Amino acid sequence: MEVMETRVGTELAERLEAAATLLEKTLGWLEERQRFLSGEVEKISATVETSRREEELAASLEEARRELVQLRAAGAGSGAAFPRAVETLRRTLPSATSEMLAKHGLQEGAVDVRTLDAALVGLSLEQRIAVKSQLRRAGAMA
Repeated sequence: MEVMETRVGTELAERLEAAATLLEKTLGWLEERQRFLSGEVEKISATVETSRREEELAASLEEARRELVQLRAAGAGSGAAFPRAVETLRRTLPSATSEMLAKHGLQEGAVDVRTLDAALVGLSLEQRIAVKSQLRRAGAMA
């Protein structure tokens, strides 16, 4: 019986020693992990290099801005609401619009808004808007 008790005691001591070794390894791993997680973050810095394409785009944008300022100045100097390039656009109505107006007795000149509304009653909202915008572009309607 004493032999058995000694053997059980020895096995128990070996198991306790193995558990203690495993606990020490786990503790070492946890300490290392803690050092890694609580470590200081080094300063992060970066520089941005502008590419040649970005420089070309910036130059193009600046040139477009200068042209816009010149066009606005030319429009303001002439007293007109639009620059001269826009004023020289062709101002004619599409043939379908001219035909529709002619069927209702309207000429291509200045159009009375009330008469126009009466003529456009049979059209959908989108079509009425399109006809009115065409007439405005052509200068036939204010």
